[in-house]
Amino acid sequence: MLLGRQTPVVDSYAPDLLYPIPRGAGRATIGCSENQPFTGTDLWHAYEMSWLDAGGKPVVRVGRFAIPASSPNMVESKSFKLYLNSLNNTRFESQSQVIDTIQRDIAQVVGTAVALELLDVADASLAGTALSGLCLDDLDVEVAGVEPDAGMLELGPGKLAEYMLYTHLLRSLCPVTGQPDWASVWLHYRGKPLSHRSLLRYIVAYRGHQEFHEQCVERMFCDIHQRVSPEFLHIQAFYTRRGGLDINPFRSTDSDARPLPRLNRQ
Repeated sequence: MLLGRQTPVVDSYAPDLLYPIPRGAGRATIGCSENQPFTGTDLWHAYEMSWLDAGGKPVVRVGRFAIPASSPNMVESKSFKLYLNSLNNTRFESQSQVIDTIQRDIAQVVGTAVALELLDVADASLAGTALSGLCLDDLDVEVAGVEPDAGMLELGPGKLAEYMLYTHLLRSLCPVTGQPDWASVWLHYRGKPLSHRSLLRYIVAYRGHQEFHEQCVERMFCDIHQRVSPEFLHIQAFYTRRGGLDINPFRSTDSDARPLPRLNRQ
């Protein structure tokens, strides 16, 4: 793994830089290595994509990648960045050739087909949005040296109902480097009511937790799913960019549900 190591700039096409991380290991730690209660997508945005056209002129785009949560592997983010950088001085006959090449290379690493859109940097769909629902950030909670645990989640008063909640206070740590990753997290569910204070305390407990972005979201999903017994549940985290990439893992009980677009914060 290149993460956490000093690496030289690779200036020629190098698909071998892409590094897989098996999903099964992280899922085993939360007891869902088999029969996951979720489906979903890892939605990535790559803001520093460039290559050369047939005549040698640079082309710049923003890439939007969708990697299914059903894939056996994730792609490690630093290797992803270095791979995309390796395309910078590579000539392609057309944009479709770029898409075909990148989709093939990433699919070989994650173990399933992936989707890629190449967007103009001024594309309107890249405009950030605001989250819907109730923001939890003004609630008074204290978490000191506590790891996230499903036992922290308490049921509140009321009956089974539909809730849409979010917070911008998520921070987790890279499991390799220990560096912080910052995110907003949003959930929408119908089920037993969660105490808002206990939910925020649970999410803030990730502040010192070391795990990859995708694994943090799956841990949240499984813990909350177990507690509220939902009719449906959607959770998405919107991590701010690092190295020109942002990651937005989305998990849901509904195989037809789709992730939300990027946020203003991103």
